[in-house]
Formats: sequence, structure tokens, C-alpha cells
Amino acid sequence: MMTIVPNNPRRAEASPFCIDSGAPAPDIALAERLFNELRDRTDEGRPDRGVTRVSYGLGEQIAHDMVQREARRLGLSCRIDAACNLYLTLKGRTAGPGIVIGSHLDSVPKGGNFDGAAGVLAGLAVAAGFVRAGQRPARDLTIMAIRAEESAWFGASYIGSRAAFGKLSETELDTVVRSSDRVLLRAAIASAGGNPDLLKTGHAHLRPADVAAFIEPHIEQGPVLIGEGRALGIVTAIRGSFRYRYARCEGQYAHSGATPRSLRRDAVLATAHLAVTLDAVWQRHSEAGHDLSVTFGQLVTDRENAAFSKVAGLVDFSLDVRSEEPATLDLMRTELARAVAAIEAEFGVRFHLGEETGSDPARMADGLIHQVSDIAGQLGLDARKMPCGAGHDAAIFAQHGVPTAMIFIRNRNGSHNPHEAMEIADFARAADVLSTLCDMWPEPPVTP
Repeated sequence: MMTIVPNNPRRAEASPFCIDSGAPAPDIALAERLFNELRDRTDEGRPDRGVTRVSYGLGEQIAHDMVQREARRLGLSCRIDAACNLYLTLKGRTAGPGIVIGSHLDSVPKGGNFDGAAGVLAGLAVAAGFVRAGQRPARDLTIMAIRAEESAWFGASYIGSRAAFGKLSETELDTVVRSSDRVLLRAAIASAGGNPDLLKTGHAHLRPADVAAFIEPHIEQGPVLIGEGRALGIVTAIRGSFRYRYARCEGQYAHSGATPRSLRRDAVLATAHLAVTLDAVWQRHSEAGHDLSVTFGQLVTDRENAAFSKVAGLVDFSLDVRSEEPATLDLMRTELARAVAAIEAEFGVRFHLGEETGSDPARMADGLIHQVSDIAGQLGLDARKMPCGAGHDAAIFAQHGVPTAMIFIRNRNGSHNPHEAMEIADFARAADVLSTLCDMWPEPPVTP
């Protein structure tokens, strides 16, 4: 039975507890120093506007170089795959499939400093703790810094993690472009030192059988943990999605004063009705117990032709529907088609939804959830089990049959903005859980 040992002097001040299982104290001071360096080197000289670490761009490369630098100082082995994912490994006490802790190091434009980076630096802090205590984890411990997780740049989900499993298609390499400069994905990977020609063959750097577990620590991107006063959450599932990034409603421009309502083909009004209709559908299905979110993240009229005194003839919009239940996503596709047909008939407009993109839901491993929850409880932490509304690389590992878990770290002010506010003490608690898990990895290995 593990017991709490308060204020152990070998722990960083930010971590006021530990357990006497023999797990070494994570090096929180190292992580804190790297968080500060990441911010200072990728905020473009404007801390008030957040950080920008472009996928396969300068900011992401700076972050990868920093992490690799520290790993080499610790004596970890370093490998880089054809997609430029970075693997930093500390040998374990027992041979066999290893534990991978990781996340991404890119950011959205003008985003926060902790999204993604917290997961990589948590793994590095745990490894540093083992090295400096002269101990080894139960299994090989690999910290994985994953490329291009943020789809804001290339409009494709999970580029780095899919590439690691050989699932990045040649079509994507040759057609997907970066939003900031229109550089092809193939060229971006090559410029970062990768090998897109190898990727197009389906070459896989990772085999599911070689990974005992993948664990992604990540700041919570919503307000649940803050609202409940809990430091950590344990993710049960990652929502899948279907998205229309470039949808359009076409109506007819007309004079705002001279055109009766019955003769209007108002694209703004029609699109607004679609948003309100789907919001009502969301409420109805949520009350029936379905996991669901519906978001119209963009809604714009044509700058060149729209005017104060004109009925709008064109609206561009985006639609993002998410659920952890595949059947609910299918249900919402049906609801969307029904709503579009009805509104087109009523308002005389035409919707063009464009290409559908998205991702599949992923369940986390029950056994691993139980193990992480038990360790957190022994540490005196009331970790909340909760679904994850955002997409994460952990979904790809789970979908490939790797036992997978996510640990949420309390974070004020959401994410994808400059005001992310993760407390280092909460980060330290997550690192404590990880260090203990790596030190006492169960036999036989956890299964999905």
C-alpha cells in the first residue's frame, strides 16, 4: 500500500507530496525553466499576443531542438522518424514494450504556452527524475514530441502521429498546404529534415506491439476542473468529429428597404436559422443522454458585396460537430441534411457544405484509466473522470490498439489563446502520477 509523504525534501517545492513507492521525484525545476524558454523564444517579441509555433516551421523546430538538447544532457537516446517526430528514450529495468509519454509542440497562431508542451515536458521531467535519482523505470520510457498536431496550419488532423504509424497518405503529402504560406505538406516535412518519399510508402516507425502504453498529459481546454476545484482529470474518451471548414450559403442580393420578406433569398437569415435549428437539435439529443457539441465557429458575409442596406446574398461559414459516439455523429449527419433541405425550401437559398473532414472517436483503455486513477487516489488527488471534447494524438494511438490514457491538468482561461494559466503545482501533481506509474508498471501489461 502506498502512503503519502508530505514535503519530502527531494521534491521540487511545487510538488508538496510524494509516495513512498520508490518512484523518484520528477524534475519540476527543469520543466519550469523550459516553459519559460519556450515562451521567450516563440512569442515573437509580443508576450501579450501569445506564442506561435508553426507546424513544421521555426517555432516548432525551436521547441524540438530545446527538448532534444535537454534529453542529450540527461543521456537519453534520441531518434527522429521520417515525419520528424522526436523520440527520447530512457532504458528500463525490464525488456519488452515500453511506455510512451508525449504530446505536440506546435501551437495555434497566437496561442498559449502550455497546450501540447505540458505533455512533452511532463515526460521529460519524469525521465530527468529517474536519471538524477540513479534509477530506471520499470519499462523503457520514451518521451515523444509529435509534429503537426494543430490542424489550424494544414487543415488535416494528427499529421505527426498518423505518420508515425504509416497512415499519412501520398494524396495528403501532395495536396495539403499550410495556411500561413501555402507550402505543401511534402515540402514542409522535407524542409524540416524529414523524408516524405518514405512516408508515402506507408512506412511505420511505430508498431502497436512495441508500445505497452501511450499516455498524453495535457492541459484541460475547458473550465470543468477549475469549476470543481480539482487539479487533475482522467480522460475516458476523445470525441470524434465531422467538420465543414468552408461551407457556403448562396442567396440573392437585394435592396433592404424595397424587397418584401416573401421575395427575399436572405443568406444571413437562412444560415442563422441553420445555426438555431442545430442548436435545438444539440439540446434535444444532449437531454436524451447523447454526448455532443455543435459549433459554428465562423460566419461571414462577402466583404466586397455585402452592405448595410443590402439583403445578403452570400455567407461563408464553418461547422464543427463532435461526439465520442460514432452513432451520434451519424445521427447528426442525418439531422444536418434534414435541416439544410427544409431551410433551402423555406428561404430559397442553396447550401454548399463542401468537403467533409473529421476524425473518429477513441476510447481510452479501461485498465489504464483504473491504474492512473488508483495512483492519483493514493496521492490524495480527487481526479475527475471525464470525456475530452478536443482532438488529441492519443486518439491515433488508441485507434491502433495501443493501451492509451490522457491526464488533464487544471488550466484557467481555456486554451488556444495567450491567457492559458496552468499552475506549476498542478503540473507537478500530474508528473508525480506519471513517475509512479512508470516505476511500478503492472505485469502483465494493461490491455485496451
